[in-house]
Amino acid sequence: MPRDIPLSVLLGLSNPEGVDWGRIRALQFNGIQQHGLLKIIAAIVCGLLTLQWGIGQINMMFLGLWFSALAMLSIYSHLWSRKKLAWQRKTVDRAETRMVNFLSLVDGLIWGAGFLLFAFEADLMTVHSLWAMMICLMVGSAMIFSAIPLSSILFISALSAALSFGWFHVGSLDLAVASLAIAVLLISACLKTGRSFIERRVSEASLNEKSEVVSLLLKEFEDTGADWLWQTDTSRRITHVSPRFAHAIGQRPEEIEGKPFLQLVAGESWESGKFSTALHELADKLKRRDSFSNMLVPVQINGESRWWELSASPKLDDSGVFHGFRGVGSDITLQRESADKISQLARFDTLTRLPNRLQMTETLGKALETAEQWNGRCGFMMIDLDRFKAVNDTLGHPVGDRLLARVSDRLRSIMTDNELCCRLGGDEFAIVIKDARDVEYIEILAQKIIDTLSQIYEIDQHPLYIGASIGTALGPRDGRTVEMLMRSADLALYRSKDQGGGVYHHYQPKLHVQAEERRVMEIALRKALENDELLLNYQPVVSADTGSVVAFEALLRWNSPKFGNVSPVKFIPIAEDARLIIPIGEWVLRTACEEAMNWPSTVKVAVNVSADQLTEPDFLETVVSALQDSGLPPHRLEIEVTESIFMREGAGAAQMLDEIIALGINLSLDDFGTGYSSLGYLRKTRFTTIKVDRSFVQGAAKNVPESLAIIRAVVAMADSLGMATTAEGAETQEEVQMIQKLGCTKIQGYYFGRPMVTEDARKLFSTFDAETLEYSRKSA
Repeated sequence: MPRDIPLSVLLGLSNPEGVDWGRIRALQFNGIQQHGLLKIIAAIVCGLLTLQWGIGQINMMFLGLWFSALAMLSIYSHLWSRKKLAWQRKTVDRAETRMVNFLSLVDGLIWGAGFLLFAFEADLMTVHSLWAMMICLMVGSAMIFSAIPLSSILFISALSAALSFGWFHVGSLDLAVASLAIAVLLISACLKTGRSFIERRVSEASLNEKSEVVSLLLKEFEDTGADWLWQTDTSRRITHVSPRFAHAIGQRPEEIEGKPFLQLVAGESWESGKFSTALHELADKLKRRDSFSNMLVPVQINGESRWWELSASPKLDDSGVFHGFRGVGSDITLQRESADKISQLARFDTLTRLPNRLQMTETLGKALETAEQWNGRCGFMMIDLDRFKAVNDTLGHPVGDRLLARVSDRLRSIMTDNELCCRLGGDEFAIVIKDARDVEYIEILAQKIIDTLSQIYEIDQHPLYIGASIGTALGPRDGRTVEMLMRSADLALYRSKDQGGGVYHHYQPKLHVQAEERRVMEIALRKALENDELLLNYQPVVSADTGSVVAFEALLRWNSPKFGNVSPVKFIPIAEDARLIIPIGEWVLRTACEEAMNWPSTVKVAVNVSADQLTEPDFLETVVSALQDSGLPPHRLEIEVTESIFMREGAGAAQMLDEIIALGINLSLDDFGTGYSSLGYLRKTRFTTIKVDRSFVQGAAKNVPESLAIIRAVVAMADSLGMATTAEGAETQEEVQMIQKLGCTKIQGYYFGRPMVTEDARKLFSTFDAETLEYSRKSA
């Protein structure tokens, strides 16, 4: 029910949405129900008096018709009300409201017509008597039937208009004005009384609804609720024991009555006096007569530990005198156990049973606070497993999960009370060292962890070897917050991973400087492509037999306005980490293909492709599009990859390379022999060229037996597989002659040309014949 009733709704003229205004109208009609019979009696009595006054003065036919109309209207209104309005209904529509208002208007018009009959034909004394009676009818309507204000207003308005006109006809202007003034006053009173009536009835209805809701809730609570009521007297002894409370205690009501409340909940500890903190707090609340709500209390019921949730407030009479406590309680043991289990899951890793990141963060935060307070040090280690991804890729995640569980067992066996080992996620672990004043101890612990985790694992009859890389940081020296200390350790770990893993490093401030430089450089690199800061240099690859240029290798360069000429060794890893290598690699491919169209048709262009590019689903479409847009034949394009792609991407990389070869594009394997070399992928993937790393070329020029043996083996293997060999890094004539003796097909190095810009590469072909003759002379 609404608090504010608009005047239009009160009068029944509108029906806004959002509220059941039919209930308001029902209250109005219910308000006049008790006066329905009084209204018809008053109408008949007043009509008979009018009939008596008119005998002898008014035409009896008109008088009879007038009285008949009045009687019929009164009887019809009463019968219609009982039949149609159904007073006890909860809602009444606007059509019924309009009908009641219409009947009131007709009633007022009939009475007004009667007064006009007397005003035109009767003597003045009779007119005064009739006028006084009709004023009483108007007052009675305003008082008794104001529950429906518009109905009374229509009756008063119609009747007062007739009274005023009648007096005006008689010539009594003052009584005409008085009639109108009385009508205005009565209408105002009617509106005010009607609104007060409705507001009072709305308040009563709202109160009844609330009482019904409370009764229903109490009944539902008593029938199905798990809670129970309890009461104590001024001595804190139990009174008025409810059956459910007795059931919760595990005793009969008569056994509980009069016992101290604390004795019942304390159980065996009542005799010893060793109460829990929560029981002490409960006793203090009861002693101080303080209200409490949702207090969790451990209790002993028949030797069994339970958890109760109690709420209570003191009972005070009208004089403020204390009469005990009244409260409600419930057994929440199951909920408490569930909450404890959820808390356990929220703070521990389900796979390794080690504390998780949440608990690690809390522990590290406390360790930092202690170190700050006592001018000490705490430590933090970040541990990342080496070669773990290979286990997941080759043997599957179930084996990987069991390996993680074994790793956690080994870490747990190393820990002391001074350390907390946690799993951060994946193959990352962390260790919080609460007291790290001894730096040597941290180094010993880090090395012990590396040695322990590097030992062989036997899982499902698979011998597995992994390792660990560690980064350490000291708080508060390397970070005064948990986030800063974790970042410092992570930077140290990043350095350990960069050095190949299996080592540990302490955080140094320069690592943060390098990380910040890397971040700023990444931001600049994101704009380098659109700002035309990238360019390609081309290094010639010549035939070992004739010295003629057979290809160029496209090498990416970055001329940054902020950093100057940035080495590819520095910005290529950043591009790969930031996934910028995809758009940059596409630009390199398209630019190199377009430039190759300016060279002789016998010269190829070699483009380096990263593993990230090969994992892109549309990489093959990009290659085909670059060839079509530039017009370069597929056999003039050579894609260079490194051995690492097979370790990272497995069969997916080999499948992509097979599709590239199927297009007629040449495929080159770069830096062969420096990584995790495998003859298996040489058998499966038909490479066009194998590139021998410059470290072997330099070793062979110095007659290092191992380098000579490796080059001979690579050349022999390539010849047998129908592949060409390119020796990289040839810088002296001695190295070139050694390469020729060993049988390499092509040579690349500073001896024949450094990486050069586009214009210089094109000029190289104008002196092609002279260079070839000079090379042949030197080789001879």
